[in-house]
Amino acid sequence: CHKPCEKVFVTVFVSRHMSGMLFNVDSNCSPELLYCLAQMGHGDELVIADRNFPATSTALQTCFQRVIPMSGFSALAAIKTITSLLPLDGFVEHAVVRMEIDGSPDEMNETHIAVFSFLEKVIPKGAGLGHIPRTTFYERARQAYAVVQTSEDIPYGCYILRKGVIF
Repeated sequence: CHKPCEKVFVTVFVSRHMSGMLFNVDSNCSPELLYCLAQMGHGDELVIADRNFPATSTALQTCFQRVIPMSGFSALAAIKTITSLLPLDGFVEHAVVRMEIDGSPDEMNETHIAVFSFLEKVIPKGAGLGHIPRTTFYERARQAYAVVQTSEDIPYGCYILRKGVIF
């Protein structure tokens, strides 16, 4: 991980000098999000959090140490934007996990169905999609590289994406 002062300098530099000036990059990607995705390595994990998730306190424990906001985005919209740039890991059982609904681990709500339907089309061959209990999700999120907070309204609309490699 970089020191916080190094990240602030680079984020400010990127914000002032690169915003909107790159080919084939979704204009919804903030300079801070682009910097984070570029710094992540194979196996690093990115939390996509709904609006109820304790994003700030969790982010303070991650490598990136601050929340990356994607205000106005549903979880699906954020994941579509992020996976247009971030390869998912094909060397693990689950390239993405979702937060389970308390008391109903196999039940999928509207956001789970929409996100997993999209991800089934873009995950690497052999990789899967999984789910973990809410409390386990919180523990794993604290070990992630960074936290992206969306405006997702549907409870339990949280995911962890594992970065893959580009061949």
